[in-house]
This record gives sequence, structure tokens and C-alpha cells, in this order.
Amino acid sequence: MLSEMTLPLAIATGLHLLDGLVVVLYLIGITMMGVWMGRRLKGIDDFFMPRKFGKGMMMMHAFGTGTASDQAVTVSSATFRTGLSGIWYQWLWLFVTPFYWLIAPIFRRFRAITTADVYELRYDRSVAVLFAIVGIASMCIKIGLMLKGAGALVDAGTGGLIDANVAIIAVTLMFVIYGAAGGLAAAIVTDYIQGILTIVFSFMLLPFILSEVGGMSGVQETISNDAMLSLVAPGKVSLFFVVMMSFQALVGIVAQPFIMGVCAAGKTEWEGRVGIVGGNLIKRLCTAAWSLTAIAAVAWYIQNGNDISLLDTDSLKRTADGIYGEVAHTFLPRLTPGLLGLFLAALLAGVMSSCDSFMISSAALFTENIYKPLRTDVSSRHCILVGRLASVVVVAGGVVFAFWVPSVIKALEIWFMVAPMMGLVFWIGLFWRGMTVSGAWATTLTGFAVWWVTTQPWFISWLSEMPAAESLRLLWTEGEKTVVYLPWQILCYSSVASLVGIVVSLVTPAVDPTKLNRFYQLTRTPVQTGEELLLPCTLPVNAPTVDRPMLLTAGGLEIPMPSRTSVVGFVTVWLLVGGIIGTFVWTVS
Repeated sequence: MLSEMTLPLAIATGLHLLDGLVVVLYLIGITMMGVWMGRRLKGIDDFFMPRKFGKGMMMMHAFGTGTASDQAVTVSSATFRTGLSGIWYQWLWLFVTPFYWLIAPIFRRFRAITTADVYELRYDRSVAVLFAIVGIASMCIKIGLMLKGAGALVDAGTGGLIDANVAIIAVTLMFVIYGAAGGLAAAIVTDYIQGILTIVFSFMLLPFILSEVGGMSGVQETISNDAMLSLVAPGKVSLFFVVMMSFQALVGIVAQPFIMGVCAAGKTEWEGRVGIVGGNLIKRLCTAAWSLTAIAAVAWYIQNGNDISLLDTDSLKRTADGIYGEVAHTFLPRLTPGLLGLFLAALLAGVMSSCDSFMISSAALFTENIYKPLRTDVSSRHCILVGRLASVVVVAGGVVFAFWVPSVIKALEIWFMVAPMMGLVFWIGLFWRGMTVSGAWATTLTGFAVWWVTTQPWFISWLSEMPAAESLRLLWTEGEKTVVYLPWQILCYSSVASLVGIVVSLVTPAVDPTKLNRFYQLTRTPVQTGEELLLPCTLPVNAPTVDRPMLLTAGGLEIPMPSRTSVVGFVTVWLLVGGIIGTFVWTVS
């Protein structure tokens, strides 16, 4: 942990009455707001997919859903242990951000309630159910990951006065109450306030810790290891790591159940585009703040007479996982009462703004794609009740995972592996008419099977005996444990799964051409203001016929000519991404 001088000070400081009051007022206020939204529900669409929000709401919804305090734990922990290259545990999505500009209108044009609706249209109900099962499992893991990170931060931020397990239970109860009451509309409205608090949470520690260590020049003078100040260090986070993790992020993002709400809850596709790109660019800036706070904490740790190299693996892990909260509890109470309470409220806001959306998207998958097909005569009110019960069950699964998983980073790596299996099915089916139902199943099951094989001791032993194992860096050792180096693992399962799916598709019955035509026509027909839909994944009666020019159609490929809006926006977002990286490099150097 921290030095003998600073930690007793943090513990002795305790929580001021005003700090506790700020947290309690936040929790009560945000819960009442969500419950109030529940009184405005008119039907199941309002609960699962209200298509009525503007750009500002959609931007903060995208930011709130995609940003949480567990990510600050992950980035700060990795940065504390390996240096600035730890930023890639979240910045791996940085190079995917421009593609959000292209993905958002497609998801809005599907006119779906859940992403599983899209899989049912493109393939059949069995693939939709498969997606629903995988998606619910993914969201349970993600909720558990966020609760795990929040618990660690609350424990460290209060000097152990509030136990991590108690924090997990308290946060869970609050977002379940308002999320189950108000559905996605409540999540989006509360995300606006919670998103602002998350930005506060991300930046409020940075000026204090930098001032303590003498600014970035003080950090550079204190940390003698140049690798700690490099974005691509010779450790685990290499250039190959960044490339493959970015690839996996792009493949997996379309199969995250919550992405439908992030892209499609706006009035038109324009709100979805601006919302998801704007919200995620704000997140990239927050990620930079987490990493800078952690690297300054390394300098602070050293300046207080500690030597990181002397810590054993377990001690280093505990110190790194709690460093963000330790900095908050040490510095904020010195300034004014209530500031630590604001930090804790913002911390909880980050978790709740994400978990509520994950909970609702999972409940929608169960209700719309598993339960309703079995009970076609049920009322909208009955389905909302089922959705609320499903929400509780999904969150319970997340809580169990949070108590089971050993660390935040381990939870993150498990979550990384789940969504891409169904993401491959989406991308191949989007660009190739030839992908069949059997091919979709083969791709998904092969992906999970290859992932499992790459974790087995016998496979790792076989790799270690290969002549090129060391030169290709096939394996990675942490402490006493040797595993397949994560980028190679990603390359292995994604390439094998895709190849198997394509081969199986070539020898199995094709999807009904009528379904395929409707699928591709939806992706090409822009959403008009005030559209009225009778069923998911259908075009309105008065929808115009769109004959979009194609770049490539040979061999069943479906690659359309991008519009001027898509090209200009795509290039602009890439320039913004370059500006963020350049500013960060300039700041640290």
C-alpha cells in the first residue's frame, strides 16, 4: 500500500459528515428521478427502446453507458504497474471511435428493439436466441466487472471505512430500483446527470496530485525508467497488443447488447451518430486523465520513500488496484469537507450510469427474444413486468461474478473475449450474403472452443516447445503463470472461427433471399423524423425506395458506396483522434 507516513493520515482523516450527506443526497435524488420516469411509461417500447432523445441526451447516454469507475481502476492500475502504456486497456477503443460514425446509422436503420432482432432477420430465431444468451452472459460479466471496480475504489477512497462488498450491494440496489422502474428512458435521463459527475470524477484528482509531485517535470525527474513514460513499452502492451485489441474492440462492439440503445434511442440516425461519437471522444479525454493521475501517483509513491520494484506480485496488485482511491482519500479531505463525498458520488454515478443500461438491454433480450416468442398472447404490461424481473436476475448474476473474479483486470480480459464471438457473425453477415444460419452457429461455437483450447496447459506447453515461440513472443508470463500472449490468442480464435463459418456456409442451405433483401434494404433506408413502426426490423409503409450505389457485389459481397456525410465525418473523427493522441504525447513529454 502507500507509505507508512501517508496511509495512517488517510485512515485517520475518515469521512466528514458533509461527505456522507453529499453521497446520500445523490443516491436518493438519482433514484427518485429514475422512479419518476417510470410513471411516464406508455408501453413496452418506452421501457426497452424509446426513440425520442436529442443529441445532448444521446451524447451523455453514450458517455455514461461506456464510462465507469472500474475503467479508471483498470487504467490507473495498469499505468501504476507498467507505465503510460497501461492507457491502452481503455484507449484500445480510440482507433475504433471513427467507425462509430458509420455503425450508428446502420443500427438506427434496423428499427429494432434489440440487437437479437437483427440477428433473427439476418439468420433465424435460433441465432437470435444464441445472441440473447451470449449477450446476457456478457452483460452479467460487465456488470460484475464494474461493481468489482467500484467496490475497490470505495474501499480505498474511504480508507477502508466502507467495505468493498457493502459498496457493491448498496450501488446495486439503487440502480436496480430506478432502472427496473423507468427502463431505458430512466437510464438515459439519469445518465445526463451522472455523466457530468463522471467527468468531475475523472479530472478532479489530477491537479492536486500533479501539484504535489511538481507537475509533469517532477514526474519525469522522479521516474528514472523511460519505459514507464512510453505509450508503447517493451512489456505486455506492445504495438501488436494495441493493434489486435483494437481489432477485437471493433469486432465486438456491434455485439454488445447495449449498443442498440446507444445508437437507436435518438429521434433519427443523426442523433445516434453525434451521440455515440461525441460521448466516446469525451471518454477518451477522461481516460487520459486517469492515466496521468496514476503516473503522477507513481512519482508521489517514490517521493515518499517507496520502491515499487521491491513489492511482490500480490502487494503490487493490491497497491495498483487501490491507487486511484488512495489518492482521493489522501488529498481531498485536506481541501474542504464534502469534496471526498463529491468524489464518491461521482464514482457511484459512473457505475450506475453504465449498469442501468446493461441491465435494461439484457432484460430486453430475455423478454423480446426468449420469452415473448413462447408467449405470443401476453400484454405489454405483462412484458414490462417480465423485463423488470429479468433485470433483477441479470444483476444478481453480475454480483455473483463480482465476488468470484479475483481482480478487475482479469474480469476485463474475460469480458473482452465474449462479445467478439457473435461480432464476427454480425460483420460477415453484413458484408456477405453467403453467410448461413449453420455458418453463424459454426463461427460462434468455434470461437469459444478455440478460446478455451488456448487457455489449456497442454496447449501452452505445446506452444512453448515450438522453435519460434520466443522470437514470435507466443507466450506471456506473469508471476508464476504462463499464458498465451493475448494478441496471438485473439488472432487465433478470430481467424479460425471466421474461416470455419465461411466454409460451413458454402456447403449449407442459404438464407431466404426475401429476408436478405429486407435486411440490406433496412441498412440503406435513412430514418425519417416521426416514423411509426408496427413491428421491429420493418420499413414504414411510406418509406422511400433507396437504390444505393455499390462498391463491390462480386461473390455475394454487399459493400455499398459510402455517402458524403459518412466520409466527411469519418475523416473528421480520425483527425480528432490524432489530436487527442498528439496532445497527450505533448503533455507527458
